[in-house]
Amino acid sequence: MANSVQESIGAQESAERAGQPAMSDFVPTKEQTAFQRVISSQPFWVTIALIALVILMTAMEPSFGTSENVANVTRNFAPFGIMALGMTVVIITGGIDLSVGSIMGLVVIVAGLFLTWHYPWYIAFAMGLFSGLACGAVNGFFVAYVGMPSFVVTLGMLSVARSLAVVFSANQMLYQFGPDAPIVKAIGQAKWPRHGPEDWAPHWIPELSSQFWTMVVLALIVGFVFNFTAWARHLFAIGGNEEAARLTGVPVDWIKFQAYVFSAFTASIASLLLLGYNGSAINAMGQGYELRVIAATVIGGASLMGGAGTAFGAVIGSAFLEVIRNALLMAGIDSNWQGAFVGAFIVLAVLLGMQTGGKSILAASLAVLMPKKHR
Repeated sequence: MANSVQESIGAQESAERAGQPAMSDFVPTKEQTAFQRVISSQPFWVTIALIALVILMTAMEPSFGTSENVANVTRNFAPFGIMALGMTVVIITGGIDLSVGSIMGLVVIVAGLFLTWHYPWYIAFAMGLFSGLACGAVNGFFVAYVGMPSFVVTLGMLSVARSLAVVFSANQMLYQFGPDAPIVKAIGQAKWPRHGPEDWAPHWIPELSSQFWTMVVLALIVGFVFNFTAWARHLFAIGGNEEAARLTGVPVDWIKFQAYVFSAFTASIASLLLLGYNGSAINAMGQGYELRVIAATVIGGASLMGGAGTAFGAVIGSAFLEVIRNALLMAGIDSNWQGAFVGAFIVLAVLLGMQTGGKSILAASLAVLMPKKHR
């Protein structure tokens, strides 16, 4: 192997000295500039589309741009943004997690039961979180160590977790949370900044929910991990080529296991925040959420083939879907059309990310519109 590599290098050097075409003449070695990377990324164009949609809707319906509606939109998409961060980690590995919605239902029922038994709120939240992490660990074990397809494993967990939620709750709503009920509601209903005679925020600044701020903090943490840690480099390597990553010493099974546990963790956090916001627990919480979370992740630029995804894309994809839903309601369009719009955007997002001649369709289109000058 070493001799063949040396011969190839020597041949290239000889060709260069002889004035013949060399490999570097055909393969560009210069990396993209920061500006080129930004404008060729899917999250950038989703952001542009989101801004355009907001401007259009504000012009058509002035109430769309009010601080009250902004607060409502951010509160509604924040739980999906939180879960999309976990889903992004799983999709980067080339997997998928269909169980996040059912995990939410199980977590909220477990936490709700401990609250109705008059346990302190932190014990209830810890038990709910533990149940969610246990589901993620089961998913991760069967996917990473047994080698089963993630679709099959998480589809099975979707049914198991939902069934357990129904059984544990006796198919009833839980709402008598005991002495710590005010604390639980304060966690889920907290807002900042506040509008009030003793608060500093003017009324044109929206009151942003605890769900939104939790999403922001998690997105910053995940974004930092994606850009500055070896763990993230291993994660992307697994999604790019799992066998090659394994041969280079990457602990593939352990990292894939962690990915599914983290996805369950984000679903659990979103569930506990919604428990506080709603002030009650129902076993149907999160039903159908998995499809919207996957849609937000894909629209935000994550590749279902693995190896691509960003924290910003997860958040902006979630925001985009909620703004579309809100815009349809504001425009008086039947909300049943929301599914059609979401489906169309999923197909478009996957189409933009498809590879054509080694480049995504988006990058190839930009290359045609903005060709490099020959030097």
